[in-house]
Amino acid sequence: MPKRFVEYTSVAQDFTARYPLVAYVGTQVSYWTIANLLLAIIVSLLSQIIALQFKLPLFVSPVSLILVAMALGMLYGISLGVSDYFLDRSFFRKLSLGKVILIKAFGSLALLILLLFLLRFALFDFLIVPSVGSPSALLNEESWRLSFYLLLIYYLFTTLIINFVNQVNKKYGPGVLAPLLLGRYRNPKEENRIFMFMDLKSSTTIAEQLGHLKYSSFIRDCFWDINKVLFPFRAQVYQYVGDEIVVTWPVSVGVKNHFCIRFYFACKQQFLSRAEHYKTTYGLLPEFKAGMHMGKVTAVEIGEIKKDIAYHGDTLNTAARIQGVCNDYKENIIVSDYVIERLGIDPRMKVKTLDKVLLRGKTEKIGIVSVDWIEAEEKVI
Repeated sequence: MPKRFVEYTSVAQDFTARYPLVAYVGTQVSYWTIANLLLAIIVSLLSQIIALQFKLPLFVSPVSLILVAMALGMLYGISLGVSDYFLDRSFFRKLSLGKVILIKAFGSLALLILLLFLLRFALFDFLIVPSVGSPSALLNEESWRLSFYLLLIYYLFTTLIINFVNQVNKKYGPGVLAPLLLGRYRNPKEENRIFMFMDLKSSTTIAEQLGHLKYSSFIRDCFWDINKVLFPFRAQVYQYVGDEIVVTWPVSVGVKNHFCIRFYFACKQQFLSRAEHYKTTYGLLPEFKAGMHMGKVTAVEIGEIKKDIAYHGDTLNTAARIQGVCNDYKENIIVSDYVIERLGIDPRMKVKTLDKVLLRGKTEKIGIVSVDWIEAEEKVI
């Protein structure tokens, strides 16, 4: 991917990590303001066509219409953004997707009706009517009813588009949609990336102990906690595979402030902060082992029925193989010595050289080291 897109993605993720509420609400406000401005332009052009065709005075000032559109867009975006942000992190997490869609649909409809009342009895009387300068500009009940239907259909259709954009952002992460829409992944692109493979320790024993249903809930909670740590350390989820999660960074981002190393220990701290929940619900605290390597990979958009962005290359294979030898050396996190060379040694890092090993499928040995982060606690932003 060209450097400018990597930088755009990094900036978007950095801002989202620091100001999640502002980023989410700002995105909603932007979407709805643009959608309303588009509707205002259509209505303005249509009114001008009718005025010219039938030699009538211009019904509404374009400036007033734009002001109304911006005001509605900001109010609707802020209201939906704030409510969705907090509900998604609490109430909606416990509901099925179908119930979430229904609640959001009815909530959006109620909010839309409220804003249309505001439009009718406040914005219209103060902005639209004065711009026309005639009492006849007041709409009758039938006109308002038809206007309501028009706006309802438009808002419902626009909601589908905006929800699609939100789902894409949730799937690929902040800042990835723009490069995706511009087709940067249609053909293979070379990138320098860091990959970390994190696998649940003693997963077979835990699965037998909990049973498959409770085990699935346990894995869900583990991944939910790991996801809470992603943004502060600029990490992106590449994929989930059973009880394993694969995390990635562009090299320029992952080496900054030792994010790629600190992320693992922040995950451990996150588990500890919820120790009471895990021990009460499942009788144990999750532990993950991790392997990490960096290097060149190719990124490409794959699939037709289910599209995704896939990474290919020896870097991923090496990171997975390194994670596979954690049990052999009785270490929680092992990284290649190449990663340490690029990162540099931080005073808070404790590095122990392990060996040069011939990993499965490799023809040359690779140096591996274990890492510990001796800082008392990693703060999750």
